[in-house]
Amino acid sequence: MGDSEERARRVLAAAGIPPARLATVRPLVGGTYNTVEELRLTGGARYVLKTAPAGPGLRYESRLLRAEEEFCRAAAEAGVPAPRTVHTDPGPEVRHTLQTVCPGVPWDDSVTRAEQAALCRELGALVARLHRLTGPGFGYSGALGPLAPDWRTAFTGMLDAVLADARDHAAELPVPADEAARILRSGYGALDEVTVPRPVHFDLWPGNVLVHRTPDGPRVGGLIDGERMFWGDPVADFVSLALLDDIEKDQDFLAGYRAGGGRAAFGPSERVRLALYRAYLYLPSRPSWSPRWTTSVVPGLAHSVN
Repeated sequence: MGDSEERARRVLAAAGIPPARLATVRPLVGGTYNTVEELRLTGGARYVLKTAPAGPGLRYESRLLRAEEEFCRAAAEAGVPAPRTVHTDPGPEVRHTLQTVCPGVPWDDSVTRAEQAALCRELGALVARLHRLTGPGFGYSGALGPLAPDWRTAFTGMLDAVLADARDHAAELPVPADEAARILRSGYGALDEVTVPRPVHFDLWPGNVLVHRTPDGPRVGGLIDGERMFWGDPVADFVSLALLDDIEKDQDFLAGYRAGGGRAAFGPSERVRLALYRAYLYLPSRPSWSPRWTTSVVPGLAHSVN
C-alpha cells in the first residue's frame, strides 16, 4: 500500500468512514501549497483530501487548513456553493482536512464570451452573499495570534509578517523591505474605514472557481481552496478576482455583486486599500510569485496616496 492510500485510509477512519470502502486515490493538480487528492469510494462517493506540507512555512501559513475549514463553514452559512468539511485534523498542526466534492472544473478558456458575462454576474452575487456575514474579529484565525479588535491592527500585522518573511528569505523586492514598509504605512489611515469583519476568500482567481455545465447552461459549481481566508475588508477580495488587472473593468461581476447586496464603491479610501491589498498579495511569498512584482505595486501605492 502506498503512502497516499495509507494516509487516505487513516483519514477516512478518523472521519467515521470505513477505510475498506476506499477504491482509488487520484492526485489533483492546480494547488500550490497543500497536497490535494480525490478519494473515490465503492458505491460512487467522492471526497477531497488536503494534506499540509511538512516542514517550516511562512508566518501566515500556519494552520491554513483550519482557515479552510472556517471558510467552508462561512460559505455554508451564506448559502454559497463550496466544499463542506467532513473531518479536519484536531491536532495543533492541522495536518489534513477531508471535504465533499463540488461539481465542475476550474474556470478556463473553454468558457465562451457569452457564457462569461452570465457567470461573472452569478459569481458577483455569490461573493456579495458571502460578504454579508460578520465575524468574531479581524485577521487570520490562529495563524498570527488571536483575532484583532480592529482592521488596522490586523492588517498591519499581516503586512509586517509577510515583510519579515521577505527579509528572512532574502526575497527580491522592487525596493528594500524597510522602504516598502514605509510606503505601505502611508496608506494605513484608510484601513480605519473598515469597522465590520467580513469573510474574505482572498484567492478567487479562475482556478478556484468551478464551472459546472448543466442542461440550462454553465453555473458556478463551487468556490474552492479557501485556505487563505481571513476576516477583514471585503474590498480585499477584488484583488484576486481581477489578478494583475482592475476589478472596475469587470462590469458584469460588479453588476452581480451590487444586485446581490454588495457595496462596490471606488472612492479614494477604497483605491488606497486596494493598493495595500495588492501589495500584500503580490509580495513574493514564494519564488514563483516574484514576477508579479513587475507591476510595481509598492511604488504605485506611493503615487496613490500623494
